[in-house]
Amino acid sequence: MSQLRAPGGCPWDREQSLATLRTYLIEESHELLDAIDDLGVAGQRDANAIEAGEIAADPVDLANLREELGDVLLQVAFQSQIASESGWFTLDDVAHGIAAKMIRRHPHVFGDPQAKDAGQVRDRWEQQKRQEGKGALDGVPKNLPGLLRAQRIGDKAARIGFDWPDLQGVWAKIHEEIAELQEAEAQGDKAAMQDELGDLLFALTNLARHLGVDAELGLRQTLDRFTNRFGHVERQAEVRWGRQHKASLDELEALWQEAKQLERLGQLPAAGRNRG
Repeated sequence: MSQLRAPGGCPWDREQSLATLRTYLIEESHELLDAIDDLGVAGQRDANAIEAGEIAADPVDLANLREELGDVLLQVAFQSQIASESGWFTLDDVAHGIAAKMIRRHPHVFGDPQAKDAGQVRDRWEQQKRQEGKGALDGVPKNLPGLLRAQRIGDKAARIGFDWPDLQGVWAKIHEEIAELQEAEAQGDKAAMQDELGDLLFALTNLARHLGVDAELGLRQTLDRFTNRFGHVERQAEVRWGRQHKASLDELEALWQEAKQLERLGQLPAAGRNRG
């Protein structure tokens, strides 16, 4: 990166700034997430399964994962180089900084106190952050996808006791928010509808947290299923009636149910992968 940014290096690389690289960082991070998803079950195995040799993954998927990790690493090197040229810090400073943080926040590994389980580790991590002057919600990026940010905020607030004691409280909140959204809709108040819809979505992410599931992942999986099923509907509508035919809702629904049946049988083609 130093050579690419130097006089006589690459004109495009020399023109970049932290601001112009922002989009590329987001894009590369999402391509990495796609590569993790492509691993399927293998990407969900825990460390014990990997150590036991139970993990199996497509070599092509592993090569893609390695490449996408490299692309994200490139963004770290690129932005660190720009910072270095401004005299702020170097890539070495970045690496040393995160190593020091990991040591500081894992006293049960690098110090004397012992942690019995993952819950204790998480509690001590939060305690250490508070000792460093950070608030409970610090560290949740504003630019996270909405559902992911909402669930992370709910989780962090719950760690200091700001939470419903059980699922019944969460369900009651959801019903309350639905009623308020319906009232806003009945009044035709767009601004209130926007606010109440946000409140309802936030309540649903808290339900996901209490159920122990991932709201963001759940929505993404639903969108993938919808995309695959809708692809079948489009393909079959064209095959059966041609492009000029405007299918009725009943016809489309029949194809949708057919897609769901094929999905249950494992015979519905998946949407094509984006190998960026």
